[in-house]
Amino acid sequence: MSADNHLFSQIRSAIRDEAAAFLQTPEGETLSYGDMIARSAAHANTLVGLGVKPGDRVAVQVEKSAEALMLYLGTVRAGAVFLPLNSAYTPAEVDYFLGDAEPALLVCDPASVAALEPIAAKTGARVATLDAAGQGSLAEAVDAAATIFEDVARGPDDLAAILYTSGTTGRSKGAMLSHENLASNARVLVDTWRFTADDVLLHALPIFHTHGLFVATNVTLLAGGSMLFLPKFDLDAILRLLPKVSAMMGVPTFYSRLLGAEAFTRELVAHMRLFVSGSAPLSAEVHKAFSARTGHAILERYGMTETNMNTSNPYDGDRRPGTVGFPLPGVALRIADAETGEILPHGEVGVIEVRGPNVFQGYWRMPEKTAAEFRADGFFITGDMGRIDERGYVSIVGRAKDLIITGGFNVYPAEVEAAIDEIEGVAESAVIGVPHADFGEGVVAVVAPHKGVTLEPEGITAPLADTLAKFKQPKQVFVLPELPRNTMGKIQKTVLREQFKDAFTSS
Repeated sequence: MSADNHLFSQIRSAIRDEAAAFLQTPEGETLSYGDMIARSAAHANTLVGLGVKPGDRVAVQVEKSAEALMLYLGTVRAGAVFLPLNSAYTPAEVDYFLGDAEPALLVCDPASVAALEPIAAKTGARVATLDAAGQGSLAEAVDAAATIFEDVARGPDDLAAILYTSGTTGRSKGAMLSHENLASNARVLVDTWRFTADDVLLHALPIFHTHGLFVATNVTLLAGGSMLFLPKFDLDAILRLLPKVSAMMGVPTFYSRLLGAEAFTRELVAHMRLFVSGSAPLSAEVHKAFSARTGHAILERYGMTETNMNTSNPYDGDRRPGTVGFPLPGVALRIADAETGEILPHGEVGVIEVRGPNVFQGYWRMPEKTAAEFRADGFFITGDMGRIDERGYVSIVGRAKDLIITGGFNVYPAEVEAAIDEIEGVAESAVIGVPHADFGEGVVAVVAPHKGVTLEPEGITAPLADTLAKFKQPKQVFVLPELPRNTMGKIQKTVLREQFKDAFTSS
């Protein structure tokens, strides 16, 4: 009988039939729930054999595979702390994360060993390997390990994972997530999104990020459902597999690419129960086009690394384009003045603050930063700017750091982007502020056209004259073939700000 490992005990309790499929790959490999228990136990035994103790960090920079997911579960069962790292990070970036987290073990791709072993040696971390096919020194050790493991006792507040934020406003910070942070959010989402053991989830997200690792995986586990596990988003594979699934979680790019495929028809997805979007804003245009094409309204939700999911559009009811719905059960959400902390009434724009069992334990080894990000009453200051409308729907208008102050007026990029995205021929837009001698910051729009469309700057500025106040209108417009994005589909405004920082130097 295993001890009460808070998160894994709930995963175990949700299993109705150990013979039922938990994970299937496009190649036909199937892991049952019984296989999941046995394989994650073997991983836990292997970690203990490698000297990993409860509370130790296990850093993982590998390609997505079923074996990597078993490593996550084995780490939880061993009482250690899972630390996923983006597979695109350079050795120099990994050097920072290992120096900060001081893991006991680094699991990396065999091709990265030569570059990463000296880095790991500086912090005393052992190194094991795991490739995209689930092979490597770690897998070999797991193959030889016992498949029964007595789970290490972990309470609700013990750490299950550390996820590093992107570091767009400074050096990356490690968000400490407890067993109950993860478990409570998964329980709520299972109920809110009506997941059951009958659901089959199409999983094409990366698993170094909260969306693919915690939302998709933990929700499936706590529902006792199954998933088709793709290494990455592949349009042809998605179109082929959609008839076999009931739900899909994706980033906005997934849905815009599906809309670009002639084979993506109403008939193809008539059986589907749910499409969920997150990790980046879903444009109202894509939301409306998707609904018109398929009859399905994409369910957009809002979360972040530090809080898991905070809000969701309703399962039953109006899924409103341009909003992220209502606070989830157990989550308190308010809008406050970013400077004074004064609570603002509905309709006004301010910083979003949240409190609930989903909110993280603080930033790893950064007590001063942690204290600065929480109000005295326990609300976490998200840094996202938003408003709550008269019906209670939450809308995100941008990050506080993206706020543009031009000539003393505040401009929220999301409002301008929404107006630009309505212009015919525009596929997507990003609005940024760059230095301006007279106004402090000048509003700049960067737009990408639909395929085969030619856009001119005046074709963007002219329609905005009647829809936006003069101070909100872009002073310059640039057209690019496509906008730069990170691995989760978020437009990289820091890249654009650097690219166009001299837009007004000759003005």
